[in-house]
Amino acid sequence: PASRGLVANWKQQPGMLGMRFTFHNEHNRPFLTDGSADWLWPTAERAGIPLMLLMPSALDILDKIAAAHPGLKLVIDHVGLDRRKPNFWDDLPAICALAKHPNVALKASGMPSLSTEGYPFRDLHSRIRTLVDAFGPKRTFWGTDLTRMPCSYYECITLFTEHLPWLKGEDLEWVMGRGVCEWLGWPLPRA
Repeated sequence: PASRGLVANWKQQPGMLGMRFTFHNEHNRPFLTDGSADWLWPTAERAGIPLMLLMPSALDILDKIAAAHPGLKLVIDHVGLDRRKPNFWDDLPAICALAKHPNVALKASGMPSLSTEGYPFRDLHSRIRTLVDAFGPKRTFWGTDLTRMPCSYYECITLFTEHLPWLKGEDLEWVMGRGVCEWLGWPLPRA
């Protein structure tokens, strides 16, 4: 409860552009349903603070939050898939359905860990395209989650920059960093 007072002035702190919350484990998941986090959504919306949320298996709750708080920028962390489920890709349509909310973006991070193949992870290519087609390049953000990747940082990058021939030009620029910078209000260096 004491944290509520920190939200209004959060972005006045040097380097603070948003907040990230994880609701993926048994300790934090109940906060989504027991009312503990209910105050956060309108408070962050009023303060203009984008939120990155890791909440697999709670896509229905995210849908309700996005609808109730259209001024609140939300980012689905790590593709939104519950990797503990044996058929986690079955949730892909539900994740893509969240793109109907213009205030929801997707962090396409950790993708190589979802593959059953080696680099360049060909089994991910069509799924990445499905995500980008749903959210668009301006709301699909590349990321790594490097500590859990079965490959190098370079391969995490080149999966997107060299092995997805349909993703190029300005769309590639948006996915590879411009989009998240714009979403968070992170100033880009002048060219």
